[in-house]
Amino acid sequence: MLDAEKKYIISRQLLKSGTSIRANVHEAQNSESKNDFIHKIKIATKELEDTKYWLILCDKAKNYPKNHFLNQKVQELGLVLYKILSTSIKSKNLN
Repeated sequence: MLDAEKKYIISRQLLKSGTSIRANVHEAQNSESKNDFIHKIKIATKELEDTKYWLILCDKAKNYPKNHFLNQKVQELGLVLYKILSTSIKSKNLN
């Protein structure tokens, strides 16, 4: 949608951060240790926060499309990732 409206800078940033979330989760699934898993999930959460930032810019800027569905999905994904992260850290500390 952003590319169609020639909003290339934000669309590229959203594409980078949004796809990086999944790439890091995928890497975490094949991690070498609990610490490696936690590290990769932390990176995914950082990319999630970047994605939220770019979506906020879209919402705040004039003449940028608003995407409430995408905002909702990013929020839901954040809840899942932060729960995975907190559970993983807790289980690591118990061992």
